[in-house]
This record gives sequence, structure tokens and C-alpha cells, in this order.
Amino acid sequence: MNYFTLANVEIPLLSDIVVIFGLATLVILLFMRLKIPTIIGFLFTGAIAGPYGLSLVNASTAVEVLSEIGVILLLFVIGMEFSLKSLLSIKKAVFIGGSLQVGLTIGITTLLTYSFGFDWNVAVFFGFLFALSSTAIVLKLLQEYGQVNTIPGRTTLAILIFQDVIIVPLMLFTPMLAGESDNVLLSLLFLALKGALVILLTIVTAKYIIPHLLYRVTKTRSEELFLLSIILTCFAVAYVTSLLGLSLGLGAFLAGLIISESDYSHHATGKILPFREIFLSFFFVSVGMLFDISFLYEHLLIIFGLTALTFVVKFVVVAISVRAIGQGFKEAFMVAFSIFQVGEFSLLLAKEGLKYNLLDPSTYQYFLAISILTMTITPFVLKKRETIACGILNLPLPSRLNRKFGNENIPNVLLETKELKDHLVIIGYGLNGRNLSKAAKSANIPYSIIETNPETVKEESVKGEPIMFGDAANSAVLEHVNIHKARVAVIAISNPEATKRIISAIRLITQNPYIIVRTRYLGEMEANLKLGANEVIPEEFETSIEIFTRVLDKYLVPKHDIDDFTIEVRSHKYEMFRNLSTEINSKFRVDLPDINFVSLKVEKDSGDLINKPMKEARIRDNYGVNIVAIKRKNKTISEITGDEKLKLGDIIYAVGKPEALEKFEAEIEVD
Repeated sequence: MNYFTLANVEIPLLSDIVVIFGLATLVILLFMRLKIPTIIGFLFTGAIAGPYGLSLVNASTAVEVLSEIGVILLLFVIGMEFSLKSLLSIKKAVFIGGSLQVGLTIGITTLLTYSFGFDWNVAVFFGFLFALSSTAIVLKLLQEYGQVNTIPGRTTLAILIFQDVIIVPLMLFTPMLAGESDNVLLSLLFLALKGALVILLTIVTAKYIIPHLLYRVTKTRSEELFLLSIILTCFAVAYVTSLLGLSLGLGAFLAGLIISESDYSHHATGKILPFREIFLSFFFVSVGMLFDISFLYEHLLIIFGLTALTFVVKFVVVAISVRAIGQGFKEAFMVAFSIFQVGEFSLLLAKEGLKYNLLDPSTYQYFLAISILTMTITPFVLKKRETIACGILNLPLPSRLNRKFGNENIPNVLLETKELKDHLVIIGYGLNGRNLSKAAKSANIPYSIIETNPETVKEESVKGEPIMFGDAANSAVLEHVNIHKARVAVIAISNPEATKRIISAIRLITQNPYIIVRTRYLGEMEANLKLGANEVIPEEFETSIEIFTRVLDKYLVPKHDIDDFTIEVRSHKYEMFRNLSTEINSKFRVDLPDINFVSLKVEKDSGDLINKPMKEARIRDNYGVNIVAIKRKNKTISEITGDEKLKLGDIIYAVGKPEALEKFEAEIEVD
């Protein structure tokens, strides 16, 4: 058996991956031209490639496993963007808002389903299914739109967290609804104890273990080891929670919270994001593969009607739940427009329903059609949720309702965060970065620092510097410092390849900041400018300019002329220093005066010029030297009179021709 035959036998998923990614690439290219969200493209890809479409994919079970990894990584990244403090700040939204939303949805859905003629146990199970929303889709969209940290965004996340926790007891209740004799109440008690244990371990690990471990890992400067440590933390915690009977997603979220308490969360986020995107695409494809398009076509009106009913019921329930925790109508509507869909955990729960005969195949297809349709319209509704919410609030209503809607008192349930804008981003905290931060601080310019040395980050953060650990070529790190709102970004590192990656990463996100780059050599200028840098300062020639300007200063060249010269040298990209035969066309020409300005020390205590009034010594007449000032001990005498005397130890500032100064120096200094 040759290698290719062996690969085909042992890795059947390989051909499916090629089919999925190849088809998804074509579909998403088309959808992007039509400005349709990529999530819909993945769902459509699954529908085409799945068993109800062209049956192009065989290893559907393996695809589901990969999709589960995508959901785990999504919740892990969300956890890393949070902290235990920020999570505690929305505990009201989690426990009160979440429990109200789930409880009311189950209750209303149960009544509606029972009225349609279903048995009460099946009706309750439908309540379970429709109570859950899509964490994967909603959080991905909130991240793309930069709305995770808004009040509606965090309230949405709070309710989704509660849903992800409640899925476990719902799955435990499912066998009881089917007539099983398991002691569910005892199981719930054990589950509560396990949950408390996991939360305690999370707090301890986040505070005492992981920050120190990651500090040791980052000190090695090995990106591979850092990535391995992050992935290990994610899957280890998820595995432990699954062993305790909790969901993998909850474990991944807790793992993210653990990482978030360290200084390395944003750097870790950037490392994980590419993996998350790949695996999460399998999730959306796997959902699409369940979709029977022919069933939708045959029952189109019924499915559309049930989808609209689902939207209305979940919208009203979510809005009531959010209002109950004290938030305004606008926020309530925005959250309701975010989580009206049926979620991925509902699909998992539906499979349990099939297993226990709570759903028949036809009902299951109805449920799948409603789920996928609500998921499909989610990106369009969520993107416009604020506009739609404001439109509803601006509808002409009776005066009593208008007053009620107009006098909202929106409490701030979140931690206040100061948003950086019009600021300076300093990349690299070496000597240049430190000096730049000091100058910015003294000028009252807001700034943020990105540094890859964990020891520096640890030391400077204690001092109160706005510094974070991370690779500035990482988009997640750049977004954390609001690079798109920065006025200036200064790259002050000595690695030329890293500098190029950082410039490219910044320009991929935004064209806003003025990028200044420090390089060692002039040869690096052109490449950096082409990548998007606005100004490149080569260290080797800037040193030359600095030395030469001081030389010119000593030749008493006017400062204005020196400034003109340095500007012209820089504008010609230092060509004067690169090629000795090159002359720049400059108006600046040095007309050197035949005089010097020097400082001399009186080392004699006697002589023709010592301890004698200057009007008698006649220094200007006899030596051709003008004394400008005398420094005696700690006092500088700038007004020289004829009665002033030169004394031992005086520092004399004198102007004259070189030969005159030499003659004068011989009279006051010891040979």
C-alpha cells in the first residue's frame, strides 16, 4: 500500500476538509461581493456539502468534533477579554437577567406548544430548546463590531453565560421528561457542589498560579512555548469541567478568565484567534449540513410563521428580562435584537430529545429549519440593532408611554474604562521608548506602551506606566491600545523584520496614526516607507547629524542655518552621508568666521594678568581677546567691568582668533 492510499484510508477527513474549505472560499467570495456576512456563507456551504445537499462530505461526525473545538476556543477568547472583576460587575445581569430570560421563555414556549396539541413533557422540552441562544454567532458578531464592552454587549454576554451554565441541568431534566427514573434533584445538588468547586479553583488559579507560570514562560522568549501553555490551559480546564459533568464551553470560558488575570491576555488572544477562526468555521458548516432544503421548500409558510413567532416571543422575553435588572428600553431592545435566535446548544439538546423520543424526525426538521433561519438573519439584525431600537423608541406613541420611554434611568452596571483617543502609542520600551514616554508625560500627552519583555512590563506596571505585554504585530494587541484612534505610533525597536510586521499590521487595521520608525541603518528606510511608515529615522545617520550640528555650533554658525541644514539632509534621505561624491543642492553654506569661543581656566596665582584690574592689564589691546564672562566658584559674572580682576581658579569665557587665544592661554595656564 503506497503513501497516498494509506492517507486516504487513515485520514478520511482530509478530503472533506479540502471540500469544505474549497467550497467555503468560493461561497464567501461571492457573499462578500454581495455584502452578506461570512457566517451565512459557512451555513450555506454546509447546506450544499451536507447529506441534504450534494453529499460532498462523508465524515460528518469528525466535522462536529472540530466544530466543538471552535466553540471552545470562542468562549476561551471571550473569557480572556474579561476579568473576574468585570464579571462580578455584571452578576446581576447574569443571575437575574439570565434566569428571567430562560424561565420566561420556557414557560411561554411550553404554553404555546401545549396549545398546539403536544404532550406537556414534549412542550416543556420545546421550552428548553427555545430558551437558549447562539453564543458562537452572537459573540463573534459583537467582537467584529467592537461592541463586546458596551453595556448592551456585556448584558448580552451575561445572559449567554447563564444559558451556557443552565444547559447542564436542562440535559439532566431531559431523561426525566422522557419518563426515566433518575434522581435529577440529587444530580443537581452534586452539580451545584461541583460548580462551586470549579469556581473556587478558577479564582485560586487565576490569582496565584497562572500569572507566575506565564511569567516564567514569557521570560524564555519562546513564542511556541507560550502558545502551547495557553492552549494547554484552555483544554485542561475544559476537560476538568467536562469530567465534573459541566459543559466544555463553560470550562473554556473559565480558562479564559484565568488567563485574563495575567498581563499576557491580549498577547494570548492574538495567538489564539487564527485557530479559533478555523475551527469555528467548522461549527457553522456543521450546522448548515443539518439543513434539509427540500423540507424547507415543502413547508415554507409554516416554517416562516413559526420563525416569526420565535422571534417575537424571544424578543419580548429578553426585553422584559433586561428591563427587570434596571436597564433602559434602548439597551433592552438592543439585547433582544441580539439573542432572539435558537442556539447551538439547542441543537445538541435536540439530539438528546431524538434519543429519548421527545422529538420525531419531522418535528426535528421543523426545529432545525427555525434554528438555522433565526441564525441566518441574526447578522443582519444585530448589525442594525441600535438603529432599529432607536426607531422603535421614536415611534409616535401616546403621551403617557412617551414620557415613560423618554425618562430612562440607565445605571452603569459595568466598570468604567477610559477610552484612549488622539494618543501616542509607543512600541518598544528601551532607552528611546523610555525617553519618549517621559517627554509625553511632561507634555501631558496621553500614551500607551507595548513591550515584549515580561520583566519590564512587570516592573513598569507597578510604577503606574500604561504598559502592556504583547507583540505589536498582533492585531488583538493593537486594537487593545485603540490604534485606530491614535494620532502617532512610534516603533522604537531594533528588530528590522519585526518593525516591518508591525507597520503592516497597523496599516491593515487603520490609516489614521502617523507612524514614526527608528531603524539602525539607512538601507531599511525604503522598505518601511513602502509598507506605510510616514517617517523613518535611521540611527546611524541621526548620530552623524547630531555630531555635525555640534561641530557647526562650535564654529559659531547661526542656529537657524544649522536647522536649515539638518532639514535639507533629512529631506534628501541622508544622501549626503551615503555617497561622498554627492552634494545636496542647499542654500546653506558655512562661512566660517576666523574666531573661536573657548573656556580657559586660570591656573596661576601671580603674573602680569593675575590679580590686576583689567583696565590696567589691557587684555583686549595687548592680546586681541574679549572676555565675555567669568565663572568664580558657583557664581557667573557676566557684566565685566574694568575693575574686575582675574583670580586663581577662575573659568574664563573668551572670544578671539585662534592665535590670540593661544597667546592669552599661555599667560594664565601652567605649561
